[in-house]
Amino acid sequence: MGALRKEAEMKIKYVYHGSPRKLIGSKLIARKPQDIERKKENIAKGVYASDLKNAAIAMAIISCKGVLYASLNTSKPTSKPGIIHKGFPQQKYIYLYTLDAKDFKRTSKGSHQWRCPKSVKPIKITKLRVKDYMHLIKFD
Repeated sequence: MGALRKEAEMKIKYVYHGSPRKLIGSKLIARKPQDIERKKENIAKGVYASDLKNAAIAMAIISCKGVLYASLNTSKPTSKPGIIHKGFPQQKYIYLYTLDAKDFKRTSKGSHQWRCPKSVKPIKITKLRVKDYMHLIKFD
């Protein structure tokens, strides 16, 4: 069973990291994340990414200036993974970083979140207009 799971994970070629900030330098820096709930899969140092492109884009939007409280739900398929509880994005652009998945591991079984313990150089950087992706966000 373990070999089958490892084989399935190897088929993922890319993961995606969304950010409200443009990269400074050539690599995304592995950092210790801030998780209010202190979930085990969210507190280890690393670069976090998703195998769901829309989830990474939603993460960038909910991390924008002007958003005071937000969350991301990727536990079940939804067309709106980002939830803004308070505030509104005050930025015109966000960035989607396409990353080679080879050094990433899932943070937990069945999760769409992946982590690499070291800094990562993006394969591709895409600048996106926030207003073009607001369909990925719902307001609570």
